[in-house]
Amino acid sequence: MLNVPRLRLLVELHHRGTLAEVARALSYTPSAVSQQLSLLEREVGARLLEPVGRRVVLTDAALRLVSHAEVVLRQLEEAESELAAASDAVRGTLRVASFQTVVFAIVPAVLDLLSDTAPGLRIEFDQLQVDAAYSGLLSHEFDLILGEEYPGIPTPVRANVDRTDLVADALLLAVPASRGWPTDGVEALAEVPWALDPAQSVSGDWARAVCRTAGFEPRARFVSPDPLMHAHLVRSGHAAAFIPSLITTEQSDGLELIELPGRPERILYTAVRAGRGAHPAVRAFREALRAASEARPTVRPLA
Repeated sequence: MLNVPRLRLLVELHHRGTLAEVARALSYTPSAVSQQLSLLEREVGARLLEPVGRRVVLTDAALRLVSHAEVVLRQLEEAESELAAASDAVRGTLRVASFQTVVFAIVPAVLDLLSDTAPGLRIEFDQLQVDAAYSGLLSHEFDLILGEEYPGIPTPVRANVDRTDLVADALLLAVPASRGWPTDGVEALAEVPWALDPAQSVSGDWARAVCRTAGFEPRARFVSPDPLMHAHLVRSGHAAAFIPSLITTEQSDGLELIELPGRPERILYTAVRAGRGAHPAVRAFREALRAASEARPTVRPLA
């Protein structure tokens, strides 16, 4: 019988890439991880790791074993979910990774709802961008992530992931209300400074593509993944920006908000590991998140 914790270490190594990262994530030492994987090699009777420089890579046999191990781990999570569902109360800790606008605009209302509907459930949050959050989800660092998908940039389909779309959030052009800048479209703002998300982020790539479609390369005076900073820079007269409607209720003072052609929207969604979707804690959080999201006047609920 193969040792499940050792199989978990192999899966972690597949997703994280290095023994040091596996050790950091699971609070082991790298030598302890290496020792456990050596024992797994003896159990299966095959070489699982090959040294390449200072790193190790998974052999073909290891990759085949990973595919089976992921099925086993998923089935164990399904069993845990069924057992938890047999209880009358939702208890435990749910580890959530989210990006900033959801934490700012929706999460406080979610926590208020859960304090009534699931008072025994503890929620722990980390603020992360989507790619890093997915990595943490697949390696069991998080139980649920909140993600965003921008127009024309579909999120890659990931195996062993249960995704549920939540709301559509309009993307708006914002210029300072006090500066008299043009308000008749993106193309009229070719000469003004911009506040943009970093290049090579999904939101940053989308924003730059909108400007290039309008015929210019934006002058990115301020580069930050913080949409609240973008709104502040617009409000103070220093930049134009693209602002998600989710935060405009609290952040609209001093901003001239303009609809973009085609009314583009980003899709906000939740994702969990496939074996975790029916867990009562996940269901309670998703229900509270949907209720809090649909109470926001600026977003469009999705079925």
